[in-house]
Amino acid sequence: MPAPLWFRAFKRAIYALLALNLALYALFGSANELLDSAAWIVLLVLFEIETAHGERLTPRGRLGIHLARFAASAGVLAAAVGYVLEREWLDAANTWLWLAVVALLEIEVRFPLAVERRRRLFWAGTGTLYAALGALVLAWAWRGDWLDAWDAALWLTAFFAIELNVLHRKKSL
Repeated sequence: MPAPLWFRAFKRAIYALLALNLALYALFGSANELLDSAAWIVLLVLFEIETAHGERLTPRGRLGIHLARFAASAGVLAAAVGYVLEREWLDAANTWLWLAVVALLEIEVRFPLAVERRRRLFWAGTGTLYAALGALVLAWAWRGDWLDAWDAALWLTAFFAIELNVLHRKKSL
C-alpha cells in the first residue's frame, strides 16, 4: 500500500530542505561539516530506498546499496573523529548520538520480532537518544550557532519521517 499523498509531500519537503542545508554547509561550514552532512544525506536516501522500496531491489541493487552505505558510513566516522580532533564537542556528541539512533533503527528494521519482545526498553532507549539530540538543538541555539541548531532540528524531523516510514511498512506487512 503506497504512503499517503501528504506523507510523500512531507518527505519531498524534507529532502529539499536537506539539499538546502548541504548548500549552506558548502558555503558557510567547515569541510568536516560538509562531509558529515553529505554522508548523512546519502545514508538517509539509502535507508529510504530500503524501507520504502526494499522488496523491489535486485540482489545487485542490494549490493550497490551496501557498498554505498559503507562509503557513507566511513564519511560519517571520519567526520566524527574530525570533530573530536577539532574539539567540536557538540558536533562530536551529535554525530555519536545519531550513530546510536541509526543502530537502533537498523535493529528495528532487521529484527522486528526481537524488538517487539522488548518494545518498552527499545522505546526508552530511542526516546533517550532523541531527547539528547533535542537538547543539542537547544544548546546550539543558546550559543547562537543558528546553522547548527537548524541542521540538528531538520535532522530530527527527517528521522521522524523515517520512523513513520518504518511504521507504515509494518502496517502493510
